[in-house]
Amino acid sequence: MAQTTPYRTYLDEDQIPTAWYNLRADMPTKPEPMRLPDGTVAQFEHIAPVFADELVRQELDDQTAFFEIPAGVREMYKVYRPSPLCRAYNLERALGTPARIYYKFEGNNTSGSHKLNSALAQAYYAHEQGLTTITTETGAGQWGTALSEAAAHYGLDCDVFMVRASYEQKPFRRSVMQTFGANVTPSPSQETEIGRKMYANEANRSGSLGTAISEAVERALHVPENRGRYQLGSVLNQVVLHQSVIGLESYTALERLGEYPDVVVGCAGGGSNLGGLIAPFMRDKLDGTHPDTRFIAVEPKSCPSLTRGRFAYDFADTGQTCPLVKMYTLGNGFIPSPDHAGGLRYHGMSPIISQLRHDGHLDAVAVAQTEVFAAAERFAKLETILPAPESSHAIKVAIDEALKAKESGEEKVILFGLTGTGYFDMTAYESFNNKTMVDHVPSDEELEAGFSTIPAIPGVQAAGGLPLE
Repeated sequence: MAQTTPYRTYLDEDQIPTAWYNLRADMPTKPEPMRLPDGTVAQFEHIAPVFADELVRQELDDQTAFFEIPAGVREMYKVYRPSPLCRAYNLERALGTPARIYYKFEGNNTSGSHKLNSALAQAYYAHEQGLTTITTETGAGQWGTALSEAAAHYGLDCDVFMVRASYEQKPFRRSVMQTFGANVTPSPSQETEIGRKMYANEANRSGSLGTAISEAVERALHVPENRGRYQLGSVLNQVVLHQSVIGLESYTALERLGEYPDVVVGCAGGGSNLGGLIAPFMRDKLDGTHPDTRFIAVEPKSCPSLTRGRFAYDFADTGQTCPLVKMYTLGNGFIPSPDHAGGLRYHGMSPIISQLRHDGHLDAVAVAQTEVFAAAERFAKLETILPAPESSHAIKVAIDEALKAKESGEEKVILFGLTGTGYFDMTAYESFNNKTMVDHVPSDEELEAGFSTIPAIPGVQAAGGLPLE
């Protein structure tokens, strides 16, 4: 196999995007609007007590295609962006595939992941509004690390509620957050009303992102003088918007190389990295420029919202304090097993990703964590990067797609998102290598218990997210 493109392609600094791309503006069917429990469409004033004002405006705007990236954010992007687009030559050779495999590597910053792209934006808007405190949740710890770093840069206090399973599995990840000055609390905790309620039931003590979100929102709403706001690391439209820098840079880099992807693969927990990666390529599919590109969302079998969930309005948090969003969901009360891919243990999926999936523009597959870690180790040995468990879901399916190309003899171009590094995930790798790692696939009964927590909404849906009769 002759080398025809660089192993790593770096754009110039002046090619960092100057505006985020809002894919919703070009979607033929827009995601459904947020709603209040009584079915009323949520307005600015309903959401502003929770999120910074500019983030609310971005959340609700599905018409504006591009949002200018503030100079204060773009200057910080220059510290670690553009991120490299890498050609996986060694992996291609090992697989014996005619496919050309590229991956966008987002792990070259202190958070070790793509999360800093949105953390900087969200902290910037909080600072500009004159707020003093931001609160958040974190699963694997990458989002919490990123927001802690961003908060320190803009001089904000930061409270992080970390899913207890990850808090215990990844002590050094929380140490990094504390290094940036964040207060880190295992969730469920004894510090909030919803935390105490969940902690009382031992079955809930491993925690979930839904519970941690509820605790963080509750904390934000009790900051004195109304100077606190909650910030979310995935799922919401505003976060997918900020992550579009991933896809925009990938698009420009591939254009420089004279390539265009036949298949785009990304891991999916809440959907922000996937939504950001696919954004400009999905635009081309929707407008007919490249109608045949396939998009694949990869999720864990233990938390299969896209592949086994219901497309319904549901609360974004277990405490049912946030507005409802239309998404593929397992139910806000679903508590996933404590798999090592903590960043993918969320009951719902981005409304943008969910709508694209519902309309047939995007495929979804679910994979077991043992096969994910097998792919991760294979990749690490060949490409010299130890990937995060979350990212490794995309690696697994990218390998599968490359092997399909080998069988068919097609020279396909495969692009996947390598969202972060796994150097704080050694407990997980140790479990895999010691053969103590197990795969959990929720039963239909477990899923039904989660679905039972999806609320009825007058005039919109019946209990459990079922259609009105």
